[in-house]
Amino acid sequence: QVQLVESGGGLVQAGGSLRLSCAASGSIFRIDLMGWYRQAPGKQRELVAVISSGGSTNYADSVKDRFTISRDNAKNTVYLQMNSLKPEDTAAYYCKIVTVRRDYWGQGTQVTVSS
Repeated sequence: QVQLVESGGGLVQAGGSLRLSCAASGSIFRIDLMGWYRQAPGKQRELVAVISSGGSTNYADSVKDRFTISRDNAKNTVYLQMNSLKPEDTAAYYCKIVTVRRDYWGQGTQVTVSS
């Protein structure tokens, strides 16, 4: 059984920062990709950022130069540092890991940015 536990969401004013964490535990053989997605009310879930086991990253255009994804392979944890937050960043944020067996999703953490 694999579990993903997310933390770090909350309410912040525009221009502020938050750091999300997602720790994976359980029977994990190897994690290839780790990533963050978000879903705003009435919209489809979208990719925010992804990082490979080797550290290569990819970001949505809307968050480039504001968000930074990182991972600690020893702890099976992925982080998302979010700076210069905007009201349009308001959404439920979900982490996802891709293993050789299957993909796993976290339960989501809410990020709300007030104007």
